[in-house]
Amino acid sequence: MRTLVAAIICSLPFCALAQTAQTAPPWSKGANAPAQDKGFVFHVGDVDNVPDLHGNPQDAKLVLYIGGNQFFVMPRLIAGFTKQHPELAGHIFYETLPPGILRKQMAADNTITLGNLTLHAVPDVYEAGANVLEEMHRHNQVDHVVRYTTNTLEIMVAAGNPKHIAGLKDLAAPGVRVSMPNIETEGVAKQIQNSLRKAGGDDLVSTVYEKKVHAGTTFLTQVHHRQTPMRILSGQSDAGVVWTSEILFQQKIGNPIAGVPIPQSQNTTGVYAAGMVANAPHAAAAAAWLDYLQSPEAQAAYAEFGFRPYTASAKHP
Repeated sequence: MRTLVAAIICSLPFCALAQTAQTAPPWSKGANAPAQDKGFVFHVGDVDNVPDLHGNPQDAKLVLYIGGNQFFVMPRLIAGFTKQHPELAGHIFYETLPPGILRKQMAADNTITLGNLTLHAVPDVYEAGANVLEEMHRHNQVDHVVRYTTNTLEIMVAAGNPKHIAGLKDLAAPGVRVSMPNIETEGVAKQIQNSLRKAGGDDLVSTVYEKKVHAGTTFLTQVHHRQTPMRILSGQSDAGVVWTSEILFQQKIGNPIAGVPIPQSQNTTGVYAAGMVANAPHAAAAAAWLDYLQSPEAQAAYAEFGFRPYTASAKHP
């Protein structure tokens, strides 16, 4: 078990898509694997790979459940944090699954099964949207809640914008194949629906999230809305609404992705929050992590990908 989950970084259903698009999956090629002793590293793209489990849960001294769309910031955060807390280096385990799936895991005695692997890892920190953390705090499921960054929405398209997408209303066009987050597991879906409603009322929400799903021209993500760039790169989808940070990340790693801005009047700001899970096994380490998220160093890491610092005036749905 010691090196079983040493964060083999590939993409669960996405490696084949990435190969089709002649680009590597948008992970960090091992940089997201903080386990101290990785042992024999083995993976086969699209067969044996675990993209959202990072590190070794067996000897972890800090366990983080993190909403998946922060995966590209984590290597820098882990490096900076462990430099300040060297006793935790190589002993951090974190998951970057969608927040809804992480909560299902928590409800199932912190246990999850991926294929033939069943994993039990008790979290010290849970990170998701601020409204989710507030609800959990009211039910005494988390404590010491901090809000640490914000993000806005943007329409992701292929470079050159071949479908000439100009705004949210264009996603309703029958000839535009859309990739959208699944509202059952991803909190961002509610925020996207808020923006669709601002742009075109309930009719636009219904068209994109119901009628086009039935017609087969809206694909609802199964794991992450980071499936969206892989679908666009492989030519399976034309557009999708994502966080601005994800477009910047794809561009930073050289993928032919572009963004179509959403006007402020139609946009929705997401506020990210984190809390110490009730009865956290490593409370001191969890408190240190919550402090670090608010530090200038962590804020600089988020800013690199278009996140903005949280202020009390930031609103969230």
